[in-house]
Amino acid sequence: MKKELVKSWMSRDVITIEVNTKLSEAHQMMIDYRIRRLPVVDGDQLVGILTIGDVREAEPSEATSLSVWEVNYLLSELTVGKLMTPNPITISPYATIGEAAWMMLEYKISGLPVVNKQKKIMGVITESDIFRLVVQEWGQFENRNT
Repeated sequence: MKKELVKSWMSRDVITIEVNTKLSEAHQMMIDYRIRRLPVVDGDQLVGILTIGDVREAEPSEATSLSVWEVNYLLSELTVGKLMTPNPITISPYATIGEAAWMMLEYKISGLPVVNKQKKIMGVITESDIFRLVVQEWGQFENRNT
């Protein structure tokens, strides 16, 4: 398999969210766009990442003593900035897919924001993108051997 670069396989149409966005709006965006992570930006600078796991962790426990109205009020006031992972692990568009895969395994994450030297988001590379590459490469290999 030849060395493929992240920039060739990353998703470029990245949906981002501002740090002061309400959690409910972020969660609805994840549902609407069928995505599991939202890069959080301040202007055009990446400042964090919000995952569907972060959203789920914010949901109240059934053991809470708060009323449903109190819980709903607290959740309605919660912003992305309170739940996001600040300064997420990122990768360069010129890194190899192998490097991206290693980082995802090493840090136990399923996606990486792709940023330039100025920390401006250029894309996102995920496990699914890497899997798509593997399937394409294997398909080419299998077609040559049949």
